[in-house]
Amino acid sequence: MRELTASEASRSFSSVLDDAENGETIVVTRNGRRVALIVPAPRANGAAVCAVFHRWGGKLSTDDTFADNVAKVRETASAEGDSDPWHD
Repeated sequence: MRELTASEASRSFSSVLDDAENGETIVVTRNGRRVALIVPAPRANGAAVCAVFHRWGGKLSTDDTFADNVAKVRETASAEGDSDPWHD
C-alpha cells in the first residue's frame, strides 16, 4: 500500500490510476491525515452473471399464487400512485 499526499496524487494522477488498475491500493493524505483510498475496481463481466443464470435455468419455480399476486399488484399500480408527492 502506497501513501501519497493529495498534492502528489494530483500531480501524478494518471500514474496513480495505472497503479490502482494493476492492483495497488493508494492512501491519499492531507496535512498528515488519511482522507481517501484509491483502490482497484472490482473486475466482473457478464459471463459470470450468465453462468449463474444458466446454472439456475429450469431449477427455480414459483408457488401457485405468484402469478395472481403479480396481477393484483399490476391492477392497483397506476402512474398517479408513482408520482413525486413533494412536487407541486
